[in-house]
Amino acid sequence: MSRGSRPAAVALTVAAAVAALALAPGAARAQTPTPTPSPAATPTPTPTATPTPAPAKATLTIASSDLLSVSKARPIALSGRSFHVQLASKPYVAKQKIRVRVYRAGKKILVRALTLHRRGTSGVAALTVTSATPSALTITASHRRTAALATLHAKALRVDVDAVSLHDGSRGPLVRWLQGRLAALHYAVPTSGVFDGGTADAVLAFRKVAGMTRIASADADVFTAILDGRGIFKVRHPGDGKHIEARLGAQVLAEVVGADVVRIYHTSSGAPSTPTVRGRFSVYMKTPGVNQKGMVDSSYFIRGYAIHGYVSVPSYNASHGCLRVPIRDAAAIYDWLSIGDVVWVEE
Repeated sequence: MSRGSRPAAVALTVAAAVAALALAPGAARAQTPTPTPSPAATPTPTPTATPTPAPAKATLTIASSDLLSVSKARPIALSGRSFHVQLASKPYVAKQKIRVRVYRAGKKILVRALTLHRRGTSGVAALTVTSATPSALTITASHRRTAALATLHAKALRVDVDAVSLHDGSRGPLVRWLQGRLAALHYAVPTSGVFDGGTADAVLAFRKVAGMTRIASADADVFTAILDGRGIFKVRHPGDGKHIEARLGAQVLAEVVGADVVRIYHTSSGAPSTPTVRGRFSVYMKTPGVNQKGMVDSSYFIRGYAIHGYVSVPSYNASHGCLRVPIRDAAAIYDWLSIGDVVWVEE
């Protein structure tokens, strides 16, 4: 090679090197494997809060079936006699408590927390209340809100506690209650709201049938006996249709139709020395008005024995053999009886 060609060869070699350098990065890139992308991470869902159910809504009531109720007047309890307060929440929600408070003249005297128990679709509870002191009671019931049951308030129950002692001239709601209950038991009694002679006779007749002391006043014992279901006259001869049943042991007589009592009257039968005949008889004669012996509106059932009004009708047997009734009752009995009606006279 001549001296003049050497630079060209060097230049070619340098150019080739430069070209190789220029090509090297691309080649390197072409030979490097492309990295596989990592899968995208699945985001964790944010938990959704479950809504808390609202507490159930219900109604709460408070009542008592042991009280003496007279029209729109405040119910009455007898002093010293217990009465029961019933609570009811509807619908029933399990494991709930009702707080009951009793106030006397505005002063709290009793607090109880009562658990409701299922009865049908309602939750029920009961409380016994007794007050020996005549006063005014207020009874409230409430439920404090829980997760299961909303706040509840019952309408307050207000009760008058009375010491009962009724006699001639007494008047007011207790007298009306007494007269109404005696009438419902079929005793002959006025319903005037005044404790008069007719009421006294009805109380006396009730006491006789109930086996109580034979006096004409009405105390707590009479009211208790009525509330306990005593004083019911039991018919013995339903097959005799319209008839009279006189009970000498109890000293009462009753107008009866079949098995149904119409009215019950206080009576006085024959004294031990002049006893009333016993047996089954029929009315054979009737004489209205007053006769020479002072007998009023007489209905005769055998010989001279009659059912009639008279001035004196004591609580014991004192007649000459007839069945005496108070004069105020004589006309009603006379008008009810007919000739031929049966009269039973028994112990």
